[in-house]
Amino acid sequence: VVHAVGGVTALAVCFLVGPRIGKFNRDGSSNSILGHDMSAVLIGCFILAFGWFGFNPGSTLGASTNGNLRIGSIAVDTMLAGCTGTFGALLFMWIMKGKPDSSMSVNGMLAGLVAITAPSGFVSASSAAIIGLTAGVLVCLSVSFIENTMKVDDPVGAISVHGTCGLFGVLAVGLFADG
Repeated sequence: VVHAVGGVTALAVCFLVGPRIGKFNRDGSSNSILGHDMSAVLIGCFILAFGWFGFNPGSTLGASTNGNLRIGSIAVDTMLAGCTGTFGALLFMWIMKGKPDSSMSVNGMLAGLVAITAPSGFVSASSAAIIGLTAGVLVCLSVSFIENTMKVDDPVGAISVHGTCGLFGVLAVGLFADG
């Protein structure tokens, strides 16, 4: 829910701030504005992924009493969702554009991590992989929809990663929970 609220807030801010100069042409088509330092993007996202392993296992059910029995599976679910999210976005972009896209692959990793945050303590490892893979593809579709249909300039894909995949993660609890 926190990710979903952050994504909706990002949407509101993008509407208020407006697009960057040169993002949209007069005919409404969009131009790609590439990042300036992809290695910094990758390092930052790997740091975020590392932090997720403190957050999900440490806070989902608590690190004491009965929660400590699920910490290992929560960590595995978190890793699987991040990895399959990366793979889903990479594969989707490769099929759609003819080559892999590193920035979208990183967003796929974050999408998988966001989507597994809500259900991490309640799903099996195979479900976590499905959730991550779905989120990786979903983030690609959402970025395209927000940019090309809604004509909103979201420079880092925060609306799609946190909003779309955060909402999907909340739904994934009900769809994949194993009791």
